[in-house]
Amino acid sequence: MKKYIVIGNPIEHSLSPKLHNYWFEKNNINANYGKRKIDKNEIQKIVSEIKDNNLDGANVTVPFKSDVIPFLDMLSEESEITQSVNTIYMHDKKLVGHNTDIKGFELSLKGTQFELKNKSIFILGAGGVVPSIIYALEKLGVSKITVSNRTKQKAENLKKTFSNVSVVDWGDQPEFDMIINATSLGLNIEDKIVLNFNNMNKEKLFYDVIYNPKETNFLRAGKNLGCQVMNGKMMFIYQAFEAFKIWHRVEPKINEELKRFLDL
Repeated sequence: MKKYIVIGNPIEHSLSPKLHNYWFEKNNINANYGKRKIDKNEIQKIVSEIKDNNLDGANVTVPFKSDVIPFLDMLSEESEITQSVNTIYMHDKKLVGHNTDIKGFELSLKGTQFELKNKSIFILGAGGVVPSIIYALEKLGVSKITVSNRTKQKAENLKKTFSNVSVVDWGDQPEFDMIINATSLGLNIEDKIVLNFNNMNKEKLFYDVIYNPKETNFLRAGKNLGCQVMNGKMMFIYQAFEAFKIWHRVEPKINEELKRFLDL
């Protein structure tokens, strides 16, 4: 039986095992997928398990998407540019790091009816998945991307890779057409993002990369304004879909039955 895991900290909320194990059953693949909460000093051990064939692959979530890079043999172009890895696999006896978050984010927007070309985007957060989102947004032709992070230097660091990105202080609020919450604020029900959304038109899109819980306070604020809102469920499903294709050379089905099963 093949074995796969997702590593991160925190990891309790992850639905990756539920999703991948569902697809294993539907596609008659003899494999198992689990989750493992680790500390940074355990990354090398996970990598060794894959090299020694005790694991067949791994997904990586926050906060280790860049921390895994020194332990890999090579990176895909997407991971090289974003310095972010969320999928690890063996190819020609080399351990490869790939980034399926870019494609996951891009595909998730297909269901929004929201035209991104020449739009202004405001991103809250600068870690984890943010480089992947910026990379995807630039490919989709947005006109401006502004980032705000509680630790401003972390947002400034993004400019080394994405020179066109603007940075504002945490709590400042530029004009935007789409606002993305890419922080962990929202995993807890009491979490609030303190921004003033008064007098805002309804043509905005509020996007939260968090998918569990389904509706964060951030999304509720957008909904109360009459704006279009979207959580990270489709991004989560599509990034997993891309990883599944790499590992198994199979395109699993994404349908209403799957969404009901995941309760997303």
